[in-house]
Amino acid sequence: MGYVDLHSHWVPDVDDGVRTVADGVALLRALGDAGFTTVVATPHMRPGMFDNDKKRLEQAFAAMCGQLPAGLPEVHLASEHWFDDIVFERMLTGQGLPYPGGRALLVEFNPQAFPLRVAERLMDLRRKGITPVIAHPERYQPVWKDRDCLEPMLDAGACLLLDICSLVGKYGAAPKRAAEKLLEEDAYEAACSDAHRPADVVEVRKAIDRLDALVGKEERVRLLDLGPRAILAGTLG
Repeated sequence: MGYVDLHSHWVPDVDDGVRTVADGVALLRALGDAGFTTVVATPHMRPGMFDNDKKRLEQAFAAMCGQLPAGLPEVHLASEHWFDDIVFERMLTGQGLPYPGGRALLVEFNPQAFPLRVAERLMDLRRKGITPVIAHPERYQPVWKDRDCLEPMLDAGACLLLDICSLVGKYGAAPKRAAEKLLEEDAYEAACSDAHRPADVVEVRKAIDRLDALVGKEERVRLLDLGPRAILAGTLG
């Protein structure tokens, strides 16, 4: 059915993703050419840096969709939720932007340290029927030092989303090593592009080839197709 990208930044002028409609269209077209048939926009919701709320992002998404030509991947809207007190409250009260269907929600952490009581807070989301999807865990410094720091979050019902370009060293040697280790342990439920520019898809293509070399076709299909669809459907094992 084609790959499903759960994390990308193709809605223009709302965060550090594309700046123009033309670049957003070019990014979607490039992802389509790389094999993605469904692409979810996940603009940042991060107070003090990207002051987006649900209403603003829905309006920006709708405006962009009105300018998309035919022949692009199917598109949807969610958000990349910065895990602080303000955004966490939005997640609990319906003011966040979960994935389509409302069964899962993308979260990101400070790369230097995880929040206090993070596992308890993730459990609060699970009690509301929402699976927390942790963006690019291989890029968090605590994971570089001790992969087991993720266990309380996994036990709380979260799942891990690989930024596939970590596999080709886009973010440095430490994230690359962490990504490879987590792959070896079958820790990821899905993989994504986290593409911010059309040019990023050059690395995405290389990373897909690298993923294939590391884990084989069956696991590639699970991470880029079956896993993302299970997250959206709420049917993770």
